[in-house]
Amino acid sequence: MPWPGAAWNWPARGGDVRQIVLDTETTGLDHRLGDRVIEIGCVEIVARKLTGRRFHRYLNPERRIDAGAQAVHGISDEFLLDKPRFQEVSGEFIDFIAGSELVIHNASFDVGFLNHELSLARLPALEQICGGVCDTLTLARELHPGRRNSLDALCDRYEIDNAHRSLHGALLDAELLAEVFLAMTRGQESLIIDVESKAECESVIREIAVDRSRLCVLRASPEELAAHDSVIEDMWKGGKGCCLWAARPDPALD
Repeated sequence: MPWPGAAWNWPARGGDVRQIVLDTETTGLDHRLGDRVIEIGCVEIVARKLTGRRFHRYLNPERRIDAGAQAVHGISDEFLLDKPRFQEVSGEFIDFIAGSELVIHNASFDVGFLNHELSLARLPALEQICGGVCDTLTLARELHPGRRNSLDALCDRYEIDNAHRSLHGALLDAELLAEVFLAMTRGQESLIIDVESKAECESVIREIAVDRSRLCVLRASPEELAAHDSVIEDMWKGGKGCCLWAARPDPALD
């Protein structure tokens, strides 16, 4: 799918699909002007369940943080002085996300920044590391046109507790986004809902089969069948031989 524009692609369902919900914090708004990634947060979803596995690192960007960006995430230049550079953690990061489908809110922003960091480290771009990207902002706009679709707004809409979110943080936002993503894409995954084990599934199927055997079947009487044939005959005549309900019309009706 397109990179880094990350147009919405409906997530794969079933099996052991591995998705990584990802967020970043940065020194500013534009990597093309020299801004850098200062925090990466990721949480893992496998087969639509949070596994508890996380990747979280603060990074030394080797430049100052814009005042506006610091007001959003609260991370200071001093705090990052002893933190590793992106290149030093890039191997761990790639190992964590490799082969997965990324789930990102406003994906073009994060993908652009991360591809810039990977380029500076002379490493492959995300599209060569991962299988694709789902942009939850695009999805939210499809589901809720004309409404606010920020992460906070979506948390309110899907009743996900974000009271502890006073500032942006990559790991915290990734955890909240994972809950939002699962809520937005929740649906009937199978014909039998909330049946986890094979034994439970077989039990439900047996119960359904027993119940169906007790159904009373009412067959049409000869008079009712004759009335039905009369209706079909009238429809055939009215349609001049084009009645789809009469698979084998009587030649006498032509």
